[in-house]
Amino acid sequence: MRSLTPLLFALLLAWGTPAMAASSLPPGAWESYRASFLDASGRIVDTGNHGISHSEGQGYGLLLAVMADDQANFDRIWSFTRTQLLVRDDGLAAWRWTPGSEPPVTDLNDASDGDILIALGLARGGAKWQRSDLTEAAATLAGFIGARLLFAHDGQTLLRPGVSGFDRGERADGPVVNLSYWVFEAFGELAALAPGHDWSGAEGGGRHLLASVLTDAALPPEWLSLAQRPKPAAGFPAEFGYNALRLPLYLLRAREGDTDLLRKLTAGMTDANGNLRIVDLASGATKETLSDPGYRIIPAAVACVLEGTPVPEDLRGFAPTLYYPSTLHLLALDALNERHPECLR
Repeated sequence: MRSLTPLLFALLLAWGTPAMAASSLPPGAWESYRASFLDASGRIVDTGNHGISHSEGQGYGLLLAVMADDQANFDRIWSFTRTQLLVRDDGLAAWRWTPGSEPPVTDLNDASDGDILIALGLARGGAKWQRSDLTEAAATLAGFIGARLLFAHDGQTLLRPGVSGFDRGERADGPVVNLSYWVFEAFGELAALAPGHDWSGAEGGGRHLLASVLTDAALPPEWLSLAQRPKPAAGFPAEFGYNALRLPLYLLRAREGDTDLLRKLTAGMTDANGNLRIVDLASGATKETLSDPGYRIIPAAVACVLEGTPVPEDLRGFAPTLYYPSTLHLLALDALNERHPECLR
């Protein structure tokens, strides 16, 4: 463990004040979230997706438990993740777990966003509570992510959505990527955990790719083929969809210098009433309007950070609805509480 000691200190310094704070979430918010989505076994339940669990949700759960300074429930979530999802031969996490199925892992493929979120949650838990067991687990997982999921394309380092099924040679339109899988805030910590991989290049490659496909007139597709000029990948809806809605939140949580990207994304995905839109990219038409507070807080947070517009009062508190928007809501509130508390006054 001696080799991890400098890494632990580096992570504590990188994480800074939140590593010492009791909780960065509003009073009672984590308790309400936990009561709605965390079961006794330690799995985060996706209530909008037939009650399944997945690597993304477990990673978010770990992060939120760190934000809430709840080590006991962090350990429950980690125990389920470790025993039920980290069952692949390559050290990455199976992405889908379905209650009542036998076996319960109903898709053994990994999802890189889930892998990254789990590693980030472990790293921050290790830093906050000075636990080398968590930091070592984070470093191990980060090494597997770097080895299996980063790849070079046209002079850029990019992120596979998963180990299998997305590369050139596996698909006629490969490689295929999903921009919403770039958890931008994670890359600096992944670099400290597993320094032998091009994390800085991957972070920059994601931003460069997003900037190249995002215009004032058009949002990027969720699933993007890079075989030739970037275009919607075959076999997926040509839309700016649910996963993509978190892109501005990920950018905002990582840093605030992406002003142009943040403005273009939020302008394209937000209607006149502050609701989010699922957008058909061929026509530009709204396929679905999303008015849940967990969705609406994303453009509201961006507007406050960039323009000083106060976040509407009804978005400053938290009441759980469905798993996904509720998770986004807490991630946004955490970011504002930590760096822009004036937005919540």
